[in-house]
Amino acid sequence: MQLQLPEASIEAQHASRLLHNLIAAEIRQHHGWISFARYMELVLYAPDLGYYSGGAAKLGKDGDFTTAPEITPLFGATLAQLSAELIAAPDAPLAARMLEFGAGTGQLAFDILTELQAGGTELEAYYIVELSAELRARQEHKLRSFPHVQWLDRLPAAFSGVVIGNEVLDAMPVELVVRGECGWLQRGVGLAEPADEGDAPRFVYVDRPAEQTLVAQIPDADKLAAGYLTEVHPVAIGFMHSLAMMLKAGSGGAALLFDYGFPAAEYYLEQRDQGTLMCHYRHHAHPDPFYWPGLQDVTAHVDFTAMAVAAINGGLEVLGYTCQAAFLLDAGIAELLLRTPPENVLKYLPQANAVQKLVSPAEMGELFKVLAVGTQATLPERFARNDRCHRL
Repeated sequence: MQLQLPEASIEAQHASRLLHNLIAAEIRQHHGWISFARYMELVLYAPDLGYYSGGAAKLGKDGDFTTAPEITPLFGATLAQLSAELIAAPDAPLAARMLEFGAGTGQLAFDILTELQAGGTELEAYYIVELSAELRARQEHKLRSFPHVQWLDRLPAAFSGVVIGNEVLDAMPVELVVRGECGWLQRGVGLAEPADEGDAPRFVYVDRPAEQTLVAQIPDADKLAAGYLTEVHPVAIGFMHSLAMMLKAGSGGAALLFDYGFPAAEYYLEQRDQGTLMCHYRHHAHPDPFYWPGLQDVTAHVDFTAMAVAAINGGLEVLGYTCQAAFLLDAGIAELLLRTPPENVLKYLPQANAVQKLVSPAEMGELFKVLAVGTQATLPERFARNDRCHRL
Protein backbone atom coordinates (compact mmCIF):
# COMPACT_ATOMS: atom_id res chain seq x y z
CA MET A 1 0.00 0.00 0.00
CA GLN A 2 1.39 3.38 -1.05
CA LEU A 3 1.18 5.96 1.75
CA GLN A 4 -0.04 9.43 0.76
CA LEU A 5 1.94 11.54 3.24
CA PRO A 6 3.66 14.95 3.12
CA GLU A 7 7.07 14.90 1.45
CA ALA A 8 10.10 14.99 3.74
CA SER A 9 12.77 17.61 3.08
CA ILE A 10 16.03 16.59 1.37
CA GLU A 11 17.90 17.10 4.67
CA ALA A 12 15.39 14.96 6.58
CA GLN A 13 15.56 12.21 3.97
CA HIS A 14 19.36 12.20 4.24
CA ALA A 15 19.19 11.83 8.04
CA SER A 16 16.65 9.03 7.68
CA ARG A 17 18.89 7.16 5.23
CA LEU A 18 21.79 7.41 7.67
CA LEU A 19 19.60 5.86 10.37
CA HIS A 20 18.34 3.24 7.92
CA ASN A 21 21.94 2.23 7.20
CA LEU A 22 22.79 2.13 10.92
CA ILE A 23 19.83 -0.17 11.65
CA ALA A 24 20.59 -2.36 8.64
CA ALA A 25 24.18 -2.77 9.84
CA GLU A 26 22.97 -3.87 13.28
CA ILE A 27 20.58 -6.37 11.72
CA ARG A 28 23.44 -7.88 9.73
CA GLN A 29 25.60 -7.99 12.88
CA HIS A 30 22.85 -9.98 14.60
CA HIS A 31 22.53 -12.63 11.89
CA GLY A 32 19.71 -10.95 10.00
CA TRP A 33 17.25 -10.26 12.83
CA ILE A 34 16.61 -7.81 15.67
CA SER A 35 13.59 -7.61 17.94
CA PHE A 36 10.94 -5.05 17.11
CA ALA A 37 11.61 -3.37 20.46
CA ARG A 38 15.24 -2.84 19.43
CA TYR A 39 14.15 -1.47 16.05
CA MET A 40 11.71 0.90 17.80
CA GLU A 41 14.41 1.97 20.25
CA LEU A 42 16.72 2.88 17.39
CA VAL A 43 14.17 4.78 15.30
CA LEU A 44 13.12 6.80 18.34
CA TYR A 45 16.33 7.24 20.34
CA ALA A 46 19.45 6.56 18.23
CA PRO A 47 21.88 9.42 19.05
CA ASP A 48 21.43 12.41 16.70
CA LEU A 49 19.27 10.44 14.25
CA GLY A 50 16.34 8.98 16.23
CA TYR A 51 12.96 10.67 16.27
CA TYR A 52 13.34 12.03 19.80
CA SER A 53 17.08 12.70 19.57
CA GLY A 54 17.12 14.47 16.19
CA GLY A 55 16.38 18.14 15.59
CA ALA A 56 12.91 18.13 14.01
CA ALA A 57 9.85 19.61 15.72
CA LYS A 58 7.72 16.87 17.31
CA LEU A 59 4.89 18.64 19.09
CA GLY A 60 2.27 21.21 18.21
CA LYS A 61 1.04 22.50 14.85
CA ASP A 62 4.51 22.29 13.26
CA GLY A 63 5.20 18.78 14.53
CA ASP A 64 3.60 15.37 14.20
CA PHE A 65 1.06 15.33 17.03
CA THR A 66 -0.34 17.53 19.78
CA THR A 67 -0.32 16.71 23.51
CA ALA A 68 -2.55 18.04 26.28
CA PRO A 69 -0.09 20.72 27.53
CA GLU A 70 0.15 22.10 23.99
CA ILE A 71 -3.64 22.42 23.82
CA THR A 72 -4.18 24.54 26.94
CA PRO A 73 -2.21 25.79 29.98
CA LEU A 74 -5.19 24.74 32.10
CA PHE A 75 -3.97 21.13 31.91
CA GLY A 76 -0.75 22.05 33.71
CA ALA A 77 -2.54 24.45 36.05
CA THR A 78 -4.88 21.62 37.09
CA LEU A 79 -1.97 19.28 37.83
CA ALA A 80 -0.29 22.09 39.78
CA GLN A 81 -3.37 22.55 41.96
CA LEU A 82 -3.54 18.82 42.69
CA SER A 83 0.21 18.62 43.34
CA ALA A 84 -0.03 21.51 45.81
CA GLU A 85 -2.88 19.66 47.53
CA LEU A 86 -0.82 16.46 47.78
CA ILE A 87 2.20 18.35 49.10
CA ALA A 88 0.08 20.01 51.79
CA ALA A 89 -2.13 16.99 52.63
CA PRO A 90 -2.64 16.93 56.44
CA ASP A 91 -2.75 13.11 56.71
CA ALA A 92 0.06 12.22 54.28
CA PRO A 93 2.01 15.29 53.15
CA LEU A 94 4.57 14.84 50.41
CA ALA A 95 7.89 16.60 50.00
CA ALA A 96 7.70 19.87 48.08
CA ARG A 97 9.45 18.37 45.08
CA MET A 98 8.25 17.35 41.65
CA LEU A 99 9.76 15.18 38.95
CA GLU A 100 8.62 15.05 35.34
CA PHE A 101 9.73 12.28 33.02
CA GLY A 102 10.00 13.23 29.35
CA ALA A 103 9.02 16.91 29.43
CA GLY A 104 8.68 17.50 25.67
CA THR A 105 8.89 21.19 24.87
CA GLY A 106 8.80 22.12 28.57
CA GLN A 107 5.29 23.53 28.24
CA LEU A 108 3.78 21.34 30.97
CA ALA A 109 6.57 22.20 33.43
CA PHE A 110 6.16 25.89 32.58
CA ASP A 111 2.40 25.79 33.23
CA ILE A 112 2.78 23.81 36.47
CA LEU A 113 5.51 26.09 37.83
CA THR A 114 3.63 29.25 36.80
CA GLU A 115 0.49 28.08 38.61
CA LEU A 116 2.38 26.98 41.73
CA GLN A 117 4.17 30.31 41.87
CA ALA A 118 0.91 32.22 41.51
CA GLY A 119 -0.68 30.12 44.28
CA GLY A 120 2.20 30.59 46.69
CA THR A 121 3.44 26.99 46.69
CA GLU A 122 7.23 26.94 46.83
CA LEU A 123 9.00 23.87 45.52
CA GLU A 124 12.42 22.78 46.72
CA ALA A 125 13.13 21.46 43.23
CA TYR A 126 11.46 20.51 39.95
CA TYR A 127 13.41 17.69 38.31
CA ILE A 128 13.13 16.77 34.64
CA VAL A 129 14.40 13.41 33.42
CA GLU A 130 15.10 13.97 29.72
CA LEU A 131 16.89 11.55 27.41
CA SER A 132 16.90 13.84 24.37
CA ALA A 133 19.61 16.52 24.30
CA GLU A 134 17.65 18.42 21.66
CA LEU A 135 14.46 18.51 23.76
CA ARG A 136 16.44 19.38 26.89
CA ALA A 137 17.85 22.45 25.10
CA ARG A 138 14.30 23.57 24.27
CA GLN A 139 13.23 22.99 27.86
CA GLU A 140 16.16 24.97 29.26
CA HIS A 141 15.18 27.94 27.11
CA LYS A 142 11.49 27.65 28.00
CA LEU A 143 12.15 27.34 31.74
CA ARG A 144 15.01 29.81 32.09
CA SER A 145 13.01 31.95 34.57
CA PHE A 146 12.64 29.03 37.03
CA PRO A 147 16.08 28.50 38.63
CA HIS A 148 14.99 25.53 40.76
CA VAL A 149 14.48 23.33 37.67
CA GLN A 150 17.15 20.64 37.45
CA TRP A 151 17.78 18.15 34.65
CA LEU A 152 18.66 14.48 35.14
CA ASP A 153 19.55 11.84 32.57
CA ARG A 154 18.04 8.99 34.60
CA LEU A 155 15.63 8.39 37.44
CA PRO A 156 17.27 9.17 40.80
CA ALA A 157 17.85 6.35 43.26
CA ALA A 158 15.34 7.87 45.69
CA PHE A 159 12.63 10.51 45.36
CA SER A 160 9.91 11.95 47.55
CA GLY A 161 7.17 14.16 46.13
CA VAL A 162 4.97 14.18 43.02
CA VAL A 163 5.96 12.50 39.74
CA ILE A 164 4.31 13.45 36.44
CA GLY A 165 4.47 11.38 33.27
CA ASN A 166 2.39 12.66 30.36
CA GLU A 167 2.49 10.36 27.33
CA VAL A 168 5.66 8.69 28.52
CA LEU A 169 4.67 5.02 28.56
CA ASP A 170 3.43 4.99 24.96
CA ALA A 171 6.86 6.16 23.74
CA MET A 172 8.61 3.12 25.22
CA PRO A 173 9.59 0.32 22.80
CA VAL A 174 7.20 -2.62 22.57
CA GLU A 175 7.62 -6.17 21.39
CA LEU A 176 5.29 -7.55 18.72
CA VAL A 177 3.93 -11.06 19.15
CA VAL A 178 1.66 -13.01 16.83
CA ARG A 179 -0.22 -16.25 17.40
CA GLY A 180 1.02 -18.89 14.97
CA GLU A 181 -0.59 -22.19 14.11
CA CYS A 182 1.63 -23.94 16.66
CA GLY A 183 2.16 -21.26 19.31
CA TRP A 184 3.23 -17.67 19.80
CA LEU A 185 5.87 -16.02 17.64
CA GLN A 186 7.97 -12.94 18.29
CA ARG A 187 7.86 -10.57 15.33
CA GLY A 188 11.19 -8.90 14.68
CA VAL A 189 12.83 -6.99 11.85
CA GLY A 190 15.02 -8.37 9.07
CA LEU A 191 16.24 -7.23 5.66
CA ALA A 192 15.02 -7.86 2.15
CA GLU A 193 17.97 -7.30 -0.13
CA PRO A 194 17.17 -5.16 -3.19
CA ALA A 195 16.94 -6.44 -6.74
CA ASP A 196 19.08 -3.54 -7.94
CA GLU A 197 22.58 -3.38 -6.50
CA GLY A 198 22.47 0.37 -5.90
CA ASP A 199 19.28 0.34 -3.83
CA ALA A 200 19.12 0.05 -0.04
CA PRO A 201 17.66 -3.09 1.53
CA ARG A 202 14.09 -2.92 2.80
CA PHE A 203 13.06 -3.63 6.39
CA VAL A 204 10.67 -6.57 6.66
CA TYR A 205 9.01 -8.46 9.49
CA VAL A 206 10.55 -11.82 10.41
CA ASP A 207 8.93 -14.12 12.98
CA ARG A 208 10.68 -16.40 15.48
CA PRO A 209 9.32 -18.59 18.32
CA ALA A 210 8.49 -16.41 21.32
CA GLU A 211 9.57 -17.08 24.87
CA GLN A 212 6.65 -17.66 27.24
CA THR A 213 7.64 -14.66 29.36
CA LEU A 214 6.81 -12.37 26.44
CA VAL A 215 3.15 -13.43 26.27
CA ALA A 216 2.62 -13.86 30.01
CA GLN A 217 0.78 -10.51 30.30
CA ILE A 218 -1.87 -11.51 27.71
CA PRO A 219 -5.00 -12.91 29.41
CA ASP A 220 -6.05 -16.29 27.97
CA ALA A 221 -3.30 -16.02 25.37
CA ASP A 222 -3.73 -19.60 24.16
CA LYS A 223 -7.43 -19.02 23.40
CA LEU A 224 -6.72 -16.32 20.81
CA ALA A 225 -6.96 -17.27 17.14
CA ALA A 226 -4.02 -17.91 14.84
CA GLY A 227 -2.94 -14.66 13.20
CA TYR A 228 -3.72 -12.56 16.28
CA LEU A 229 -1.09 -9.77 16.46
CA THR A 230 -0.51 -7.54 19.46
CA GLU A 231 2.11 -5.75 21.54
CA VAL A 232 3.62 -6.54 24.91
CA HIS A 233 5.45 -4.01 27.04
CA PRO A 234 8.62 -5.28 28.78
CA VAL A 235 10.36 -1.88 28.63
CA ALA A 236 7.43 -0.02 30.20
CA ILE A 237 7.10 -2.74 32.84
CA GLY A 238 10.80 -2.29 33.62
CA PHE A 239 10.21 1.45 33.91
CA MET A 240 7.40 0.85 36.41
CA HIS A 241 9.71 -1.36 38.47
CA SER A 242 12.34 1.41 38.47
CA LEU A 243 9.71 3.98 39.41
CA ALA A 244 8.63 1.75 42.30
CA MET A 245 12.21 1.36 43.56
CA MET A 246 12.71 5.12 43.42
CA LEU A 247 9.54 5.96 45.34
CA LYS A 248 10.03 3.14 47.87
CA ALA A 249 13.50 4.50 48.63
CA GLY A 250 11.99 7.92 49.40
CA SER A 251 9.77 9.05 52.23
CA GLY A 252 6.49 9.13 50.31
CA GLY A 253 5.49 9.86 46.74
CA ALA A 254 2.76 9.74 44.13
CA ALA A 255 3.13 9.27 40.38
CA LEU A 256 0.45 10.45 37.93
CA LEU A 257 0.73 8.75 34.54
CA PHE A 258 -1.38 10.03 31.63
CA ASP A 259 -1.59 8.05 28.40
CA TYR A 260 -3.87 6.42 25.88
CA GLY A 261 -4.61 2.77 26.43
CA PHE A 262 -6.83 0.16 28.02
CA PRO A 263 -6.91 -2.37 30.85
CA ALA A 264 -5.81 -5.84 29.73
CA ALA A 265 -9.36 -7.17 29.29
CA GLU A 266 -9.98 -4.48 26.67
CA TYR A 267 -6.47 -4.33 25.23
CA TYR A 268 -6.48 -7.98 24.20
CA LEU A 269 -10.03 -8.24 22.89
CA GLU A 270 -10.49 -10.90 20.20
CA GLN A 271 -11.52 -8.25 17.67
CA ARG A 272 -8.39 -6.12 18.32
CA ASP A 273 -6.42 -8.70 16.36
CA GLN A 274 -3.95 -6.33 14.67
CA GLY A 275 -2.78 -4.60 17.83
CA THR A 276 -2.50 -0.86 18.43
CA LEU A 277 0.87 0.04 16.88
CA MET A 278 0.59 3.42 15.13
CA CYS A 279 2.90 5.96 13.53
CA HIS A 280 2.48 9.74 13.47
CA TYR A 281 3.99 11.92 10.76
CA ARG A 282 3.03 15.57 10.26
CA HIS A 283 -0.40 15.04 11.91
CA HIS A 284 -1.08 11.96 9.77
CA ALA A 285 -1.57 8.58 11.47
CA HIS A 286 -0.62 5.39 9.62
CA PRO A 287 0.52 1.83 10.48
CA ASP A 288 3.93 1.53 8.72
CA PRO A 289 6.88 1.73 11.18
CA PHE A 290 9.38 1.39 8.30
CA TYR A 291 8.38 4.69 6.66
CA TRP A 292 11.29 7.19 6.80
CA PRO A 293 12.91 5.87 10.02
CA GLY A 294 13.66 8.64 12.49
CA LEU A 295 11.22 11.12 10.94
CA GLN A 296 8.02 9.79 12.52
CA ASP A 297 6.78 8.78 15.93
CA VAL A 298 6.17 5.07 16.49
CA THR A 299 3.87 4.30 19.39
CA ALA A 300 1.50 1.78 20.92
CA HIS A 301 -1.35 2.02 23.39
CA VAL A 302 -0.61 1.19 27.01
CA ASP A 303 -1.74 -1.95 28.83
CA PHE A 304 -2.64 -0.29 32.13
CA THR A 305 -3.22 -3.60 33.88
CA ALA A 306 0.39 -4.58 33.20
CA MET A 307 1.57 -1.18 34.49
CA ALA A 308 -0.49 -1.48 37.68
CA VAL A 309 0.70 -5.05 38.31
CA ALA A 310 4.32 -3.96 37.84
CA ALA A 311 3.82 -1.11 40.33
CA ILE A 312 2.26 -3.46 42.88
CA ASN A 313 5.03 -6.03 42.38
CA GLY A 314 7.48 -3.21 43.08
CA GLY A 315 5.82 -2.44 46.41
CA LEU A 316 3.62 0.52 45.42
CA GLU A 317 -0.10 0.97 45.89
CA VAL A 318 -2.48 1.80 43.06
CA LEU A 319 -3.96 5.10 44.27
CA GLY A 320 -6.44 5.44 41.43
CA TYR A 321 -7.25 4.69 37.81
CA THR A 322 -9.80 6.45 35.63
CA CYS A 323 -10.29 8.22 32.32
CA GLN A 324 -8.67 11.60 31.73
CA ALA A 325 -12.03 13.41 31.65
CA ALA A 326 -13.05 12.23 35.12
CA PHE A 327 -9.59 12.85 36.55
CA LEU A 328 -9.31 16.42 35.27
CA LEU A 329 -12.85 17.31 36.32
CA ASP A 330 -12.28 15.84 39.79
CA ALA A 331 -8.99 17.77 39.95
CA GLY A 332 -10.82 21.03 39.28
CA ILE A 333 -10.22 21.99 35.66
CA ALA A 334 -13.75 23.35 35.28
CA GLU A 335 -13.22 25.72 38.21
CA LEU A 336 -9.94 26.92 36.69
CA LEU A 337 -11.73 27.57 33.40
CA LEU A 338 -14.18 29.85 35.21
CA ARG A 339 -11.35 32.16 36.20
CA THR A 340 -12.10 33.62 32.78
CA PRO A 341 -15.66 35.02 32.92
CA PRO A 342 -17.91 33.39 30.28
CA GLU A 343 -19.14 36.88 29.42
CA ASN A 344 -15.66 37.60 28.04
CA VAL A 345 -16.45 35.56 24.94
CA LEU A 346 -13.23 36.24 23.04
CA LYS A 347 -11.09 34.83 25.86
CA TYR A 348 -13.47 32.26 27.32
CA LEU A 349 -14.54 30.37 24.19
CA PRO A 350 -11.04 29.31 23.04
CA GLN A 351 -10.24 28.07 26.56
CA ALA A 352 -13.58 26.27 26.83
CA ASN A 353 -13.01 24.59 23.46
CA ALA A 354 -9.55 23.46 24.58
CA VAL A 355 -10.90 21.98 27.82
CA GLN A 356 -13.64 20.29 25.81
CA LYS A 357 -10.98 18.57 23.71
CA LEU A 358 -9.32 17.24 26.87
CA VAL A 359 -12.52 15.92 28.49
CA SER A 360 -14.88 15.03 25.64
CA PRO A 361 -15.38 11.26 25.22
CA ALA A 362 -15.15 11.82 21.46
CA GLU A 363 -11.74 13.51 21.82
CA MET A 364 -9.14 12.72 24.54
CA GLY A 365 -11.45 12.35 27.53
CA GLU A 366 -12.12 8.62 27.32
CA LEU A 367 -9.25 7.21 25.27
CA PHE A 368 -6.69 8.76 27.62
CA LYS A 369 -6.46 7.23 31.09
CA VAL A 370 -4.73 8.25 34.30
CA LEU A 371 -2.98 5.73 36.55
CA ALA A 372 -1.91 7.02 39.96
CA VAL A 373 0.52 4.89 41.97
CA GLY A 374 2.55 5.66 45.04
CA THR A 375 3.59 4.96 48.58
CA GLN A 376 2.58 6.76 51.78
CA ALA A 377 0.27 8.92 49.67
CA THR A 378 -3.45 9.16 48.95
CA LEU A 379 -5.53 11.03 46.41
CA PRO A 380 -8.20 13.38 47.79
CA GLU A 381 -11.48 11.61 48.57
CA ARG A 382 -13.36 13.19 45.66
CA PHE A 383 -11.36 11.05 43.20
CA ALA A 384 -13.03 7.88 44.53
CA ARG A 385 -16.35 8.66 42.84
CA ASN A 386 -15.03 7.98 39.33
CA ASP A 387 -12.36 5.40 40.16
CA ARG A 388 -12.08 2.41 37.79
CA CYS A 389 -9.49 0.29 39.57
CA HIS A 390 -11.94 -2.62 39.45
CA ARG A 391 -11.45 -2.72 35.65
CA LEU A 392 -7.70 -3.26 35.81
